[in-house]
Amino acid sequence: QVRLVESGGGLVEAGGSLRLSCAISGMTFTTNFYGWYRQAPGKQREWVARINNHGGTNYADSVRGRFAISRDNAKNTVYLEMNSLKPEDTAVYYCKVELRNYWGQGTQVTVSP
Repeated sequence: QVRLVESGGGLVEAGGSLRLSCAISGMTFTTNFYGWYRQAPGKQREWVARINNHGGTNYADSVRGRFAISRDNAKNTVYLEMNSLKPEDTAVYYCKVELRNYWGQGTQVTVSP
């Protein structure tokens, strides 16, 4: 059974940083692409970042230069380093196995002004 468990969310002031983790089990980790998505209250879920199986990355314009996605194949874990956080980054953040439609349960990130 595939499981994705996010952690690392919380409350932070604007300008602060957080590091999200997504631990993945029940599947082969190294060959897959992974993504981070977020959903703010009253809004649709949106894509944030993606990492391929060779470590190549892509970012949404709204987070490029502030967020960094990475992976640790030895730990079966994907990370999202978030810096210079803004109140508009407030959302539930989800990790996903791209092309396989497996999702985690989400972790709340709240950025205060």
